[in-house]
Amino acid sequence: MWEDNLTVFCGIDWAERHHDVALVDEAGTLLAKARITDDVAGYHKLLDLLAEHGDSPEDPIPVAIETSHGLLVASLRTGSRRVFAINPLAAARYRDRHGVSRKKSDPGDALVLANILRTDMHAHRPLPADSELAQAITVLARAQQDAVWTRQQVANQVRSLLREYYPAALLAFQGKQGGLTRADARVVLTLAPTPTKAAKLTLAQLRAALERSGRLRGCDAEAERLRAVFRAEYAHQLPGVEDAFGHQLQTLLKQLDATCEAADDLAEAATAAFHQHADSEILLSFPGLGPMLGARVFAVLGDDRARFADARALKSYAGSAPVTRASGKKRFVGRRFVKNNRLINAGFLWAFAALLTASPGANAHYRRRRDHGDWHAAAQRHLLNRFLGQLHHCLKTRQFFDEQHAFAPLLQAPAGPGSPGSGDVSPSV
Repeated sequence: MWEDNLTVFCGIDWAERHHDVALVDEAGTLLAKARITDDVAGYHKLLDLLAEHGDSPEDPIPVAIETSHGLLVASLRTGSRRVFAINPLAAARYRDRHGVSRKKSDPGDALVLANILRTDMHAHRPLPADSELAQAITVLARAQQDAVWTRQQVANQVRSLLREYYPAALLAFQGKQGGLTRADARVVLTLAPTPTKAAKLTLAQLRAALERSGRLRGCDAEAERLRAVFRAEYAHQLPGVEDAFGHQLQTLLKQLDATCEAADDLAEAATAAFHQHADSEILLSFPGLGPMLGARVFAVLGDDRARFADARALKSYAGSAPVTRASGKKRFVGRRFVKNNRLINAGFLWAFAALLTASPGANAHYRRRRDHGDWHAAAQRHLLNRFLGQLHHCLKTRQFFDEQHAFAPLLQAPAGPGSPGSGDVSPSV
């Protein structure tokens, strides 16, 4: 029978087809090691091994692994077990503590992960205990964000290709909101993948293409504008080369259509799930946060309020808080490079949208930072840093955002020429 007073730690070296497991006690003694397969039988073998060494629902053995996703992690997170996702770079640094020969093996890495929990478990954050709905929102919001990034990559490829042989298409659509990802741009380019074919389009054909794209108003004026652009004088590739470019454009347009449809479908699913969560009303009370952007922010925060000890931890995780590097007489304060890229990306959009929605407090804070000497990006990041602190407080106390309370010192300052709250926001600065 296993000793009840023995503390056990588990480390799992994750791989695609199998996983190596190591169990150590509080003295660092290797208690057991095994290799399990990545299937139901392997998961049962792991749970049986943990149970043999004292694992129970009341006192589960903590587990360290180098990933936070997958079916293995989902199986381990059932109940109250704490699972620690260790950064592979951090695990590599710990490996050097045990030897200078730089030897490496899967069982050895599992042992290193187990010893990380044994010695420094307090320095690592376990995976949050989010609800099922919060985890579903996270999956959908991240997928939608990935689809948007993929859509932009394909659109950039289309733009680069059009510069090679079809400048009229760039003049026709690049200056509009959405650019080449617009539905009317994709429909027209599919109809006329070469400048020669575009120049032959009639007003009726252009009007029909615009209507197929879903445009409801201004089809006649837009058709006349497009015909004028397409029939202007441009340099041309050789006919055979132009046709080859047209075939390449058609294949890229198919990819672009698929990514646009995927981004729209995932946005609809993510916003629908986000509205079902009780925290959505608090996030939507903040200026600049709409349903989709709020879902992205919530996907990173989750609903486990114990995940971040205080607002400072959240700001550091997002990368909005500055980091200090001091050694001897040298001291440097700058932005963080190690951060959650998804949160900082959504955060910059949030801060920018708050300025565009004419939030008086956000505008005053932004202007004060600009007057202080910050560049646009630094002032925007400083505004996000303030928003994150307010969001942490509102979620913890279950309060809605209050503009007057959040920016009270700035809003009480006299507005006049040269004051921090005066003037329009100039995002292009």
